[in-house]
Amino acid sequence: MAQQSESSRKIAAGLSAEAVIAYLRAHPNFLNEHPEVMDALTPPKRSAGDGVIDMQHFMLERLRGEVGRLRSYHSELISTSHTNQSVQTRVHAAVVSIIAANSFERLIHLVTRELAGLLDVDVVTLCIETEGPGPSPTTPGVLLLLPGSVDQLLGIGQPARLRASVTGDPAIFGSFAPMVQSEALVRIKPSAGAPDGIIAFGSRDPNGFTEEHSTELLFFLAQVLEHTIRAWLDLPG
Repeated sequence: MAQQSESSRKIAAGLSAEAVIAYLRAHPNFLNEHPEVMDALTPPKRSAGDGVIDMQHFMLERLRGEVGRLRSYHSELISTSHTNQSVQTRVHAAVVSIIAANSFERLIHLVTRELAGLLDVDVVTLCIETEGPGPSPTTPGVLLLLPGSVDQLLGIGQPARLRASVTGDPAIFGSFAPMVQSEALVRIKPSAGAPDGIIAFGSRDPNGFTEEHSTELLFFLAQVLEHTIRAWLDLPG
């Protein structure tokens, strides 16, 4: 590194102002292609009388600001990429656990009691439409809905709904509803003849789920759950 620095100093010392000027004139797009150079330059402030704006200084400062914004945007992209990778890893771990369940009861326990921890959300429930009144489920996290409720909650034929800054609905989240401030509801239908249902994800964070969030990984998780339920209950496709 020391040799490289010494070499750089010798090269810099051998450059004359005229050579630099000639190079820039021969390559007028140099600063556009290398805006980071602007950080190392000190723009001149010329006095041309009262009321006269130094456009050269203004343009250089503007370029510096643009470089700063681009760097900030780049950092945000990297942060988003890391977050997406983390979410993907969590969903994949949840899918592996669902597939590895060694009984239907274990599967339901996993989804309603352990999936929230795997996905870093606060609550996960399963809601299933029922044709008529019946005994309430004894498994925490499994709730019964009236016929047509899924279409009312998601929209007719809609596969999912994500909402921020909500008040948790007891019909969906049961006793966990008071903690829910954002939600992701995904339609599930293990079989053509089975009733519609919802796998519901709730978060204490008002912005834990928003309409802008991608739903591909949630759909993937829901599809794996549908196939696994169908296999355990020996339902037709």
